[in-house]
Amino acid sequence: MATELTVPRWLVAGEPGWTASADVVVVGSGIAGLTTALRLRQRVDRVLLVTKTVLNEGSTQWAQGGIAAALDPADSPEEHLHDTLVAGCGVCDVRAVTALVNEGPERVRELVALGAEFDLDDEGELKLTREGGHHRDRIAHAGGDATGKEISRALIAALHAVQDDPGIEVIEHALVVDLLQDARDRVCGVTLHVIGEGQMDGVGAALARAVVLATGGLGQVYSATTNPSVATGDGLGAALRAGAVLADVEFVQFHPTVLWLGEGSSGQQPLISEAVRGEGAFLVDRDGVRFMQGRHPLADLAPRDVVSRAIVDRMHQTGDNHVFLDARHLGREFLEARFPSIVARCRELGFDPVTDLLPVAPAQHYASGGVRTDLVGRTSLDGLYACGEVSCTGVHGANRLASNSLLEGLVFAHRIADDISARLAEGQLPQVDPVRPTADTALLDASARVQVQATMTTGSGAVRSADSLAAAAAALVELAAAATSGEPGPLSWETTNLLHVGQVLTLAAALREETRGGHVRSDFPEQVDPSWRGHTQLVRGVDGAVTTTFVPVPEQDLA
Repeated sequence: MATELTVPRWLVAGEPGWTASADVVVVGSGIAGLTTALRLRQRVDRVLLVTKTVLNEGSTQWAQGGIAAALDPADSPEEHLHDTLVAGCGVCDVRAVTALVNEGPERVRELVALGAEFDLDDEGELKLTREGGHHRDRIAHAGGDATGKEISRALIAALHAVQDDPGIEVIEHALVVDLLQDARDRVCGVTLHVIGEGQMDGVGAALARAVVLATGGLGQVYSATTNPSVATGDGLGAALRAGAVLADVEFVQFHPTVLWLGEGSSGQQPLISEAVRGEGAFLVDRDGVRFMQGRHPLADLAPRDVVSRAIVDRMHQTGDNHVFLDARHLGREFLEARFPSIVARCRELGFDPVTDLLPVAPAQHYASGGVRTDLVGRTSLDGLYACGEVSCTGVHGANRLASNSLLEGLVFAHRIADDISARLAEGQLPQVDPVRPTADTALLDASARVQVQATMTTGSGAVRSADSLAAAAAALVELAAAATSGEPGPLSWETTNLLHVGQVLTLAAALREETRGGHVRSDFPEQVDPSWRGHTQLVRGVDGAVTTTFVPVPEQDLA
């Protein structure tokens, strides 16, 4: 179905002043990008890894809870599959989830072999815990609540070990501006801006036979998020403008327990990991009532969309802007040993989980949708792959199951590297020349970022309606009309990406007239309407118009 939304093809940027080349360009240094680059280097001659800040500042390091896999003999991939499908509310791609749960245990064991030091029990085996939506203890963690940081450390250490190899190059402080394509729309590189601290200055072109987007999430499109400041949807925006199919972008997960720091607090907010509830903490309202009891069979460990919705409902009932997480009964010794980072951060901000109720409220946490891929990470554009949060493999459906994201990055990074290697060996991905950018450009001044974020938070946030989404769409169109001025540079490019991502997210959310998973409509409160069991796909055509299609998925047995 056609829409009235149009998106320009390019961001305003200068002509590339330098050129780099490689067999494959990998954009992003989280678990998805690092794993892809390391595995590719085993099979191809030259890999270029570009990252927006420095290697260890991707979203992976912020993952507190852990990585999920059926590692316990009492567990099974089939049970992990079932829990993932239930959390995804009927719109997961079963084939993708099957690959995830079956290949996941081996990928985690490979991480251990690489040097990742997960927490062990008294017998020297991986210590597994439980999080929301899981019916088994299958979450491996490190340093109590620093799993992502440890995984990132191990991967970066492995990368540094091969950096003396001239076949792999890392460019830090590099922001991807746009994707380059040949006359047949095949992706053949990216334009980059390398900030002064990098090895090269200004805008340049990195040419390759394949490009892998592993740029992470879009959290900064909202006023409050658990995502780092670099999560401005750059990969999603570039893929949209180049004509790649996006899917499920309306399914945005809001983490239920983000520390509430008061009215007006914005940017990256401190997350209170779901693992805290997995160890026995529970939610209460201002009167001490445990409102998750009776709301779901798993109570405080229900899937995140259920818990977030319950918190929003209770806040509406009480007129409060937060609820509380009670972990006091777990005791000082346990809390400081199991969650050292969380306890320390809370104390820095004036809260002590040992003695205080922690004020919490939902905030944007994870984008379940993204650039649509197949089972080996290929997008709809030849030569372009996507992995991690920027992608939509279909694994998460309408709502990501806790701790499945790190596993998805691992599993599909391996699949992408294997597919690219095979195609390169068969001569299927020749180096081609990009066409020159046209005048179809946009640039929104960096000063408009706060307006984009406020519009998305009120109109396309945790709870949406036809009226709020229409108001958001209109406000974003007005901002887009002004996106013709401003000084080209990282802040303006990021702001323009947030605008474009916000526009397609709002469009998809308005089309889906039901409540499902991370997509909550107050005017369509009935959850999981069978007629909406499928994927909302969006694509920008050559004329700039964004069109949408609905792709049904087979019914899934969620009993």
